[in-house]
Amino acid sequence: MSQPIHTGGQCAAQSVGPFNSMVSALIQALLAAQCAISPPELWPPDYADALLSRRGEQGYDFVVVGAGSAGSVLASRLSENPAWRVLVLEAGGDPPQESEIPSLLFSLEHTNVTWNYLTEHSEKACWGLVDRRCYWPRGKMIGGSGGLNGMLYVRGHRADYDSWAQAGNQGWGWDDVLPYFERSVRPIGSATHAQGYVTLNAFPVNDPDIEQMIYAGTAELGIPRVHRFTDGSESGFSNLPGTIQNGRRMSTGKGYLASVARRPNLQVIKNARVTKLNFDDTGSRVRSVSFTIRDERQMRVSVGKELVLSAGVIESPKLLMLSGVGPAQHLRQLNIPLVRDLPVGDNLNDHVQVVTFFKINEHFARPLRAEDALDNTYNYLIHRRGPLNSHGTASLTGFINTLSNSPYPDVEFHHFMLRRGDFAGLKTFLNGLNIDDSTYRIQAQIRQVIAVADVMGMFNVLATPKSSGNLRLHSTDYKQPPKLTHNYFSVPEDLATLLRAIRFQERLLGTAAYRALNVSFILPSIPECTAYVLQSDDYWLCYIKYFSCTTYHQSGTVKMAPESDKTSCVNPRLRLGGIDNVRVADASIMPIIPSANTNAATIMIAEKAVDFIRQDWQDVGVHWH
Repeated sequence: MSQPIHTGGQCAAQSVGPFNSMVSALIQALLAAQCAISPPELWPPDYADALLSRRGEQGYDFVVVGAGSAGSVLASRLSENPAWRVLVLEAGGDPPQESEIPSLLFSLEHTNVTWNYLTEHSEKACWGLVDRRCYWPRGKMIGGSGGLNGMLYVRGHRADYDSWAQAGNQGWGWDDVLPYFERSVRPIGSATHAQGYVTLNAFPVNDPDIEQMIYAGTAELGIPRVHRFTDGSESGFSNLPGTIQNGRRMSTGKGYLASVARRPNLQVIKNARVTKLNFDDTGSRVRSVSFTIRDERQMRVSVGKELVLSAGVIESPKLLMLSGVGPAQHLRQLNIPLVRDLPVGDNLNDHVQVVTFFKINEHFARPLRAEDALDNTYNYLIHRRGPLNSHGTASLTGFINTLSNSPYPDVEFHHFMLRRGDFAGLKTFLNGLNIDDSTYRIQAQIRQVIAVADVMGMFNVLATPKSSGNLRLHSTDYKQPPKLTHNYFSVPEDLATLLRAIRFQERLLGTAAYRALNVSFILPSIPECTAYVLQSDDYWLCYIKYFSCTTYHQSGTVKMAPESDKTSCVNPRLRLGGIDNVRVADASIMPIIPSANTNAATIMIAEKAVDFIRQDWQDVGVHWH
């Protein structure tokens, strides 16, 4: 007769001592390893209490708003000059442990380390999501959305940046920006070439059978496997490198900012919510910045040389509008005194996607066991091995042109693998996407499948969207999120491109490689869609309406363009129109969204902005290293 398992604080089984000690040592080692994942000393110290203890308004040469992918780069580079005092104001705090562990990226959404934005309702997209609204999470922590993203590093296509230059943005063509991409990843510096702080490594392969299937299937369709995208090309399937090291995320908040945070001329204030930029009487210079610390104390610091706005695609335009810089008519409606009439908040671009689900190896897939999760946790904590140190097949990324008429891709594919019986992983994935589970029980339908088969979620990403939205204020309350209108599929060509992406997936299902693992679509039952012939054009267009969502690549809301262009918010040197000492440097300045993930490009923008600042202020001094 088996004995009941004891779950209390003391073990009923006797021990004469040694094994008790061994188990206690193991428990202590596990707890110590957990605490070492994201300890306070890994991140910049918080200068908030020191500032609160000082009297009078403090002044800095440069104030950087936001310690995200761009802001961390700018603060690090600007503080290389020991004569420049640099302050960073970050709305969030240190990243949690889950940010550091690659496989747990979706668990960060709907938490206090993200801005949990929801878009306005649409008749064309996101109907399968909660409340039929698109969910746009953005990072609110040291590292910003670089502490939240999929860690994939890809620069984009040469044509992306050449189109920026052709639009009048001199100095932003591919040959112009390539040195800044290269500078950010340079492991060792020299007297003429600065060291970079972006750490890139290959993701461990934890699903070799699935990756082999994808590569073999795409090869059958004539799509090449690319070992590394180079020279601004971007066509084929490849395992992208990631901003990871030894099973840990390596955001710019860690690589650029935390690594130099002990510089005496660099200070970081966490949980600092910037509420307003204060202009002089002429409206041509920012005198000071107002912010709250921990939602408790109102503070203000003065700006000596420049304010650099790197708060991100949503918070940067929102702060500008709250400060009186934006569309004049909109600001008048809210009784905000106008400082500059600029089209801030327009040109809101994003890579919309449609998620498709696949059933793989039904009945033959090995079920995930309860002890597997314990083994995985142990192996990660003690050895940095196993499924937790990667996000599975997500690094295997495809770029194709669905019309086969150009080397320039119009769709991108990501693959997320969930093994049979991984109900917890499936819940985290679907909740991260904000998939609804009330009206149509979509999550429940997919849970039924993972009980008997492996499941793969496919991101079919619109790489070159033609539709564009906008951002506006709801009110003058800085705590209230802005009004986000995505306008997905307002240009019918975007729908047609995603329909071709799905047809490509159908062709993959017909390959020998996919048939060998008995791969088929999972098509959740939605009455409006099942009224059509399954997999007809009308069916898939209905499916896209329900299963469309963001790929987290919002951009363009403080558009870069020549000053003669009426759509310009910042000029090609990133100066805000009509303002002498404000520069914007983040993904919001992108005039056209690149055809790939945007984090690498955002880091490049920050590196280029640093050179603009140094040139304008004739920085020729001695630098920290």
